[in-house]
Parts: sequence; C-alpha cells; structure tokens
Amino acid sequence: MDACEDMLRRDEMMKQTMTAVTSSATACETYKLVADYETYPWSFPDGTFDLVISSMAFHWVNDLPKLLMEIKRVLKPDGCLLFALPGGNTLPELRSSLVLAELERTGGVSTHLGPYIDVSNVGSLLTGTGFKLPTIDVDEISIGYPNMMVLMEHLNRMGEGNACKARKERVGLGTFFGAAAVYRELYPDEEEGIVASAQVIYGIAWKEHQNQPKPLERGSADVKITDIAVTQTNNSGGD
Repeated sequence: MDACEDMLRRDEMMKQTMTAVTSSATACETYKLVADYETYPWSFPDGTFDLVISSMAFHWVNDLPKLLMEIKRVLKPDGCLLFALPGGNTLPELRSSLVLAELERTGGVSTHLGPYIDVSNVGSLLTGTGFKLPTIDVDEISIGYPNMMVLMEHLNRMGEGNACKARKERVGLGTFFGAAAVYRELYPDEEEGIVASAQVIYGIAWKEHQNQPKPLERGSADVKITDIAVTQTNNSGGD
C-alpha cells in the first residue's frame, strides 16, 4: 500500500524482465493498493494480516499513534509489525549547515528538513498504542558526496523533500551557496568531499495474544538485588 502510485509500481518493469529470464514460479502473490495512509479506516477487516511491514514511510505520517492503532486493528492476534524509519539524528550536517548560513544572511532560521522521530520515543509509542514485546535497534550510516548540491539532488530524487507546512516557499541562492561552503568546511570527507549521516531505526512488535510471554507480577521475585554478590578480580599481580 502506498499513497503514490508511481512509487508503488516503480519496480513492475524490472519484475516483468526478471520473470521472462527465470522460469521459477512466483513464491508469493502480491496485491498493490493506492491509498492514503491517514485515511481511516483502511479497507481491510479487523484481524486481516499476520504481518505488516513498513519501510521508510512512518516519518511522513502526521498522527503516528493513530496509524499504529490502525495497524494493530488489521493485525491478527499475535500478528507482527516490522518497520524501519529515519531517526532524529538523520542529516545533522545538512541541518546545521543550512541553519548557520541562514542565520548569517537573514538573521533567522526556518525548517529545511522534515521532522524525524527520536529513537527514545519509539518504544513508548508502540507500548502506548497497545503493542507488546517491542524491540528497537538503531543503525548509523555515513555516505560520502561530492558536495551539498549533489546530496540535495539525491534527496529530491528519493522524494525526501521538506514536507513541513510552515516551510519557506523559497530559500535564496546565497543561503544555499553559503550552506554548501559551511558544509564542506565543517564536515569534510577525505575521499568524497563531504559526509552525510543517516540514522535508521528498526523496530518489531506484536499484537497482544494470550499465549505471549508475560512479565511476572510486581513483588513476586524471590531474589533481592542486594543478595547478588559482584566479584572483582585483580589481574595486575599487585598486592
């Protein structure tokens, strides 16, 4: 499911070519639906899916808790949600370079990159919407680019532009050139020119089911932390 039909059907030509080359049968049939993520309820009955996968889409959603509630509705009991999304520490170099250049030339700042969720909030979002056994992992990626303009062109071709409603309609060329100079000065890359960092948050969680593992009741432990002895060994050979 995707809100953009071109993105949804992007790989159909490649799939047709590969099917013509290989004679193996399709392992899993798929159905593609063009729909807005935030148009609720979705056209699926309760408990339809065993698994819901989202790849780099959650950061485009205005009301993420409501979306998670809808995903939980269409999952079967013990159904799994698996997702990846950009984290709050994505493109800090580009963000700070634009801020410094705009401050110097206009005396103020505006939003140039979309808001990203902080990794510390992902777990609470999942548990707050009723998901169980959440597990979160983070990957930090660094990519080299010749300059800031190539980086921004890459982001534009990925469809990762600034979607904030309060953004400026236009940023002057002086600000862009100034930001490019600041970027190259503060965040150089010896091989490529500049470095761009991305934080990818991976998460998995389940819809509640009676057979899922559950924590013991509070106060039911029979061992106290104070009873646990920590032994330190000294390998220095001294007295």
